[in-house]
Amino acid sequence: MAIQHAVLSFLADGPSYGYEIKTNFEKAVGPQWGGLNIGHVYQILERLSRDGLVTSRTVSQDVRPDRTVYKITAAGRRELDGWLAEPTTRTAGYRDDFILKVLAAGRRSEEQVHEVCRTQREARMAELQTLRALRRQHKDEPLAALTIEAAILGVQADLKLIEVADANAARPLLAASPAERATKPAEGRRAAGQ
Repeated sequence: MAIQHAVLSFLADGPSYGYEIKTNFEKAVGPQWGGLNIGHVYQILERLSRDGLVTSRTVSQDVRPDRTVYKITAAGRRELDGWLAEPTTRTAGYRDDFILKVLAAGRRSEEQVHEVCRTQREARMAELQTLRALRRQHKDEPLAALTIEAAILGVQADLKLIEVADANAARPLLAASPAERATKPAEGRRAAGQ
């Protein structure tokens, strides 16, 4: 799990606690990633501890509640090193709500596919403008800039997909089933008077 490994990478720099990891993560990846839920961070830390990848100790504080500080173990370093050495791969097929919208629209009409594509294109173009403004704002923050660039490339890929879907709106989206193919020739012969 990538977030688990990102947490390990922060602990590889030295002991830390949940809120500090959350803050450093959000600062590093920038606004495009979105916030990291503190409850999720603590779930990850508990799992890492259970798996022997981190250790924890409680530190007393005078004014605030006690703080749990986590430290990466040798097994945690090996896990992080192994994860870094592997390529990132998708574990499942490609899923996107836009594909489902094209499916539903294509079952209605070619015009409906064009309309879905137009609406999606306008939304992605607006998103692209926002991302380009963010890129300018965060150009001096390397990881945030990289995250924003990844989002820009993703939107550009979405725009290409929209273009392909729009260009193919007249094509049937579903292949005829064997039963439908079997009835087509018979229907054609009847229409010809055979």
